[in-house]
Amino acid sequence: MVASLTDEKRMAIGEQLAGMRAIQNLLIANEQYFIQECNDQDIRDLLRKMLEDDQKNLGILETVITQYGIQAQPKETIEEMVQKNQELMKGSKLSMYEKLTKHELLKHGQVMAGLLVHKAAQVVGADVEAAITPLNTINFENRGHQEQLKGMMEVFGVRELTGQDPDQGVWGRVQDAMAALSGVFGSAVTRTSDKSDMNVQDVIRMDHQKVNVLFMEIERSSDPQKCQEFFGQLYQDLSVHAEAEEQVVYPAVRGFYNQTQELYDEQAEMKTMLSELKSLDINSSQFKSRLQQLKDAVMHHVNEEENMMFAAIRNNCSSDQQEQLATQFKEAKKELQTQMMQQMQSAR
Repeated sequence: MVASLTDEKRMAIGEQLAGMRAIQNLLIANEQYFIQECNDQDIRDLLRKMLEDDQKNLGILETVITQYGIQAQPKETIEEMVQKNQELMKGSKLSMYEKLTKHELLKHGQVMAGLLVHKAAQVVGADVEAAITPLNTINFENRGHQEQLKGMMEVFGVRELTGQDPDQGVWGRVQDAMAALSGVFGSAVTRTSDKSDMNVQDVIRMDHQKVNVLFMEIERSSDPQKCQEFFGQLYQDLSVHAEAEEQVVYPAVRGFYNQTQELYDEQAEMKTMLSELKSLDINSSQFKSRLQQLKDAVMHHVNEEENMMFAAIRNNCSSDQQEQLATQFKEAKKELQTQMMQQMQSAR
């Protein structure tokens, strides 16, 4: 029988992403506090822009986690660190300079966490790399935020030591550093300022791309253990994707898309094929034959959705409605992923 349990490496990446989400929420809370406490209008403006970036990046991170497919919890040490940081920010023990220093360290940690996830993805599988690609945007912006925070720290540090403002050339240094970052990373990083507002077609298409990568990984691999791992992820992703579409997307399009019932029927067939594959020996010729049949059925289904259903959605739903559907679809996937994780943990 083919296993569909998540392996330890994938779970570790899921835990790391969950930790990044906890830190991202902490960054947002800190910046809201700084804006409230800061009287310098220039710095307040920078902080407001930073807050907007981080709120958007939280949306990107949520999308990455949902596309990755594992709803994990952060480590206890992360949760403890978040709580301690919140207490320090609200208290009077630290000066504003010291609080900004703590915040800049959080940004640095977030950058390193994102880079580690990328490196780990290269080891685990191409499907993971496909799911986490939007992290590039978060990493790039966090590096820029670090430079801005260093400038703020110099301003508040000098004021606290001397009671006077520093040489305003400090802001020139920050701008130079930001320009250098853009030169180094700008061409390699796709900036997606509106990725937190993706429409439902974008989100479904990302699912389709990841599933296609998983099929290719299974076909290319000669390692039975890796094939089993990839099929386990394929089983989870297709099951969650189909159920979320049936809960959210298909009911929403039924009124204007005449082929909706056909989509339901196709997914029922794919679920049956998935269940049959799960019971087969992954080394058997029967498994490979049935896998090819599943792939053909999935690709036909994908083509119908992307070439016909997507057009119907664009023609009948406003941009806001398309984005709202994306949010509902991702929330349904998140809930289903959480349920699946709980079931797997109970079975162990």
